[in-house]
Amino acid sequence: MPGTLFVVATPIGNLEDITLRALRVLREVNVIAAEDTRRTARLLSRHAIATPTVSFHEHNTRIRLPQLLSRLQQGESIALVTDAGTPGISDPGVELVRASIDAGIPLDPIPGVSAVLTAAVASGFPLVPLTVWGFPPTRSKDRAIWLQTISSNPATMTFFEAPHRVVQTLRMASMILGERHIVVGRELTKLHQEFLRGSASELAGRLENRAKGEFTVVIGPMTEPVSDNPPQSDDSVAKMFGLITENGAATRREALAATARKFRMSVKDVYAAVERQKSANRPK
Repeated sequence: MPGTLFVVATPIGNLEDITLRALRVLREVNVIAAEDTRRTARLLSRHAIATPTVSFHEHNTRIRLPQLLSRLQQGESIALVTDAGTPGISDPGVELVRASIDAGIPLDPIPGVSAVLTAAVASGFPLVPLTVWGFPPTRSKDRAIWLQTISSNPATMTFFEAPHRVVQTLRMASMILGERHIVVGRELTKLHQEFLRGSASELAGRLENRAKGEFTVVIGPMTEPVSDNPPQSDDSVAKMFGLITENGAATRREALAATARKFRMSVKDVYAAVERQKSANRPK
């Protein structure tokens, strides 16, 4: 008989946010597969849990996955945990879950806290439907294209962002998402928990020089219908073109093509708009 893989949600900040069932499972399994064994050790120590741990993260998946599957097939039970929150949501875990399902190993999710839902329910936005986008790309060009892609979603959506990039991402979002209402959750469940509300441009200014902690961004639904191909000013087109080429992130040709896709224009028309705006901005 194979063992069971328990997918266990753990606190995202406040160590009191752990269920009684999760504590029992962590005590009873043979081993805990943890994204960061040192961080998990703090949680286990808090609750006097002596179960051994083994590391399982994105950098050792190829080696660790067959080892964990073998243990499960031999009858051992394993608890899968990440640094914080629910495994598999922008965290390692999906690979082990998928492999266990394919191998016919019993799976038991132990629900608990999630940064996505914590921020979403505090936003006040309608949450049906709710789209989770994970982390944006790190490269400026890719992040701009990613924001263009998600901007077509009219419903509430959420993503995570690192403290050293959140201001830049919000500035990009202000040009791409316009004035959609946004809530930024910072340090969720921790002592300095904070919810900031406003447009992307407003929040970028408020977070300037104080972007510390973990951030979850919730974008509210579109409040007005958007036409299939609304007319665009030369200024809007030129700003988008400049955003994509920022810091050499994309070539001129790539930026023209990406801007054309965003505004559903021809590359020729984008080029003309950029040149017109450039001429308009030259000193007279």
